[in-house]
Amino acid sequence: MFQNLGVPGLVIILITCDFGPEKSPEIGRAFGRTLSEYKSATKGLVDEEKRKIKNLSY
Repeated sequence: MFQNLGVPGLVIILITCDFGPEKSPEIGRAFGRTLSEYKSATKGLVDEEKRKIKNLSY
């Protein structure tokens, strides 16, 4: 029955048990914000590197 339950599933279950269903949406929102900030920061770094390479190429 639990053969298909992987590590991510266990983590979700443990978080829900620790914080309860009231805090789960808050934690999800915070995690989503963190991922979007990380994505925008890495995109900025990649764009900056591309701009540097473009300036050096000619």
